[in-house]
Amino acid sequence: MTDRTRIFLLLTPALLLLGGLFLAGLGLGLLRSFRYMPALGLTEPDLSAYAAVLASPGFLASLGLSLWIAGVSTVIAAGLAVLSAVLLRQTFPGRAVILFLFQLNLTVPHLVGAIGILYLFSQSGSFARLAFAAGLIGAPADFPVLTQDPWAIGIILQYVWKEVPFIGLILLANLQAISPGHEAAARSLGASRWQAFRHVLLPMLMPGLVAASALVFAFAFGAYEIPLILGAHAPEALPVLAYRSFTDVDLANRPEAYAMAMIIALIGAGLLAVYARLALPSRGRDAR
Repeated sequence: MTDRTRIFLLLTPALLLLGGLFLAGLGLGLLRSFRYMPALGLTEPDLSAYAAVLASPGFLASLGLSLWIAGVSTVIAAGLAVLSAVLLRQTFPGRAVILFLFQLNLTVPHLVGAIGILYLFSQSGSFARLAFAAGLIGAPADFPVLTQDPWAIGIILQYVWKEVPFIGLILLANLQAISPGHEAAARSLGASRWQAFRHVLLPMLMPGLVAASALVFAFAFGAYEIPLILGAHAPEALPVLAYRSFTDVDLANRPEAYAMAMIIALIGAGLLAVYARLALPSRGRDAR
């Protein structure tokens, strides 16, 4: 028995349990999105919930906002994470302390971070009051709108603050497995520091960067609690719309909530398919 087979057999019970729960929940949600809810007298599946969601006036705006939040957060977090990982790869005095501070906020829940953003960056928050006390603005209400704003700046700030160390630590682990000799060879052949990074180091980091970025995008696209706290009232992110429909006292709206959840899941699955298409060919080339 090979090591791979042994590991697979050891993981099989956990995979069956987690996979069974996931597939059962997904299947139940799919049935209810087709308006199959016998408890409510709905026993003939149809696509009317999807039609109602897609035809609703605010759906496209909410979908666009969710894609904006997830896309911008992922791009900024990935860029800062690459820079942070490259810098932390170096040896310098105090590196251990800086590395500890860099990963410290991984222990902070997203909700706590969102409340912190609200208290710091809102027009009644600490920064607005400090700017008013310093005479930079005439009143706290003159502070730039960074929370509950149409551009979702507060939400993006929260995701970037939280996800930079997540991506950065993955890249740092990859960097520690890459020999500095690759860059040294490029430099010895006349490449600049930027060219060695762009053409040698970055391609070697891409599989880990793409995988971590895909996870961050999927999370930012599907999470509802941060947009619920920091987002504007209109338009609302798509997960917030699904949450409001699900918690509505009118149970007739429940199939639409499931339909929106299935749309979010479908987009997440599409993201994973794109990641597999981007990552697997590069791994195959590396193996060859």
